[in-house]
Amino acid sequence: MAPSDSASRTGRPRASSRETLAEAACELFLERGYAETSVSDITTRAGVSRSSFFNYFASKGDILWATFDERIDAASSALTVGDEPVRSVLESIADGFAPDSLALAVANADAMGIADELIRERAVRQARLARAIAERLACMGADHLTAEVQAAALAGAVLAAVWEWADAGPGRTRLSEFLARALDVAARGVPVASRGDVRQLRVVARAEDFEEALAFYRDVVGMPQAEAYEAEGGARVAILDAGRATLELSNPAQVEFIDRVETDGGRSDRIRIALEVDDTAAAQERLADAGAEVEATARVTPWRSLNARLRGRVDLQLTLFQELGPEPQSGDEGSLA
Repeated sequence: MAPSDSASRTGRPRASSRETLAEAACELFLERGYAETSVSDITTRAGVSRSSFFNYFASKGDILWATFDERIDAASSALTVGDEPVRSVLESIADGFAPDSLALAVANADAMGIADELIRERAVRQARLARAIAERLACMGADHLTAEVQAAALAGAVLAAVWEWADAGPGRTRLSEFLARALDVAARGVPVASRGDVRQLRVVARAEDFEEALAFYRDVVGMPQAEAYEAEGGARVAILDAGRATLELSNPAQVEFIDRVETDGGRSDRIRIALEVDDTAAAQERLADAGAEVEATARVTPWRSLNARLRGRVDLQLTLFQELGPEPQSGDEGSLA
C-alpha cells in the first residue's frame, strides 16, 4: 500500500512548512550567522515561498520564539480570565515543552552570533508575562509595588529556567524541572541578612483533616500556597508561604513572662506559632469566625505590640502580633487611651 500524503515511508508525519522553515533557519544561522541570513535564504533552503514564510512569522527572529510565544499568550490569557493559581499557570508553560529552535539558539548563541538578539527578545517576553502576572496579583489584592516586584521575579524565573534548561542540554532534561526550581527561588525572595547555613525555616504540622486545615491556614489566616505535592497511598502536602521565618528560643522564665503579658493565666505549648499581621483585632475575629478558639484576646504588650492568642486547626497554638511602633507622645492624634 502506498503511504498517505501525511506520512513518510517510515510512518513519521511529515514536517509542516513552519517546522521546515524553523529547521532551515537554524541550519543557516549556524552556517552563516544570524545577521548574514536573510528571509530569502531561509525560504530557499526550506523550499517554500516568501508568502508562506510570512503566513507563519513576522520576521526571521520570530522563528525562534513562535512556540514559546504561544505558551506565553496562553498563560497570559489564563492569568487574565481564569482563577487557576499563578504558579500553576506558569508551570503549564513547561508542560510537554520539547527542544525547539529557541533551545537550539540559546545553546548555540555565540556560534549563531545571536546572543544580543536573544537578550533583547527575552526582555520583551519577560515584560509581557510580568504584566499579566502583575495584573492578576493586583486583582488578588496586592498593592502596586508588591505586584510589580513579585511579577518581575516570577516572569524572570520562567525565562531563566528556559535558559538554564537549554544550556544544560534540553534533550537530556525536562524544562518543568528547571521551572519548578526557578519558581521556588522567586517565591523565597532575597534572604535578609542570611549568613548562616540554614536557608529556610519550615514548620511541619500533621493534619488529620487536610482540607479543613488547608482552607483555614491558606484562606482564613492568609498564607498563599507556594507548593503542593501528592504521592502514593493518598499522601498530600501543601507548603504555605508565611513570609519571613525566624526561630525564637526562650528559657522557662521568658515563657512564663510572655504568658503573664499575653494571657490571663494561660500557658504556652512547648512550640507556639507566632504570626505577624497588619491588624491583630481583625485577624483574631476572622480566625475565630472560622473556628479557632480564642485563648487570650488582643492586648498591648510592654514592647508595643498588639498580641492575641488562639488555638488554630491541627491544634496549633497561635500568637497574632501587630507591631505598633513607638509610644505616641502626649497630645498626638491617635494616642492610645
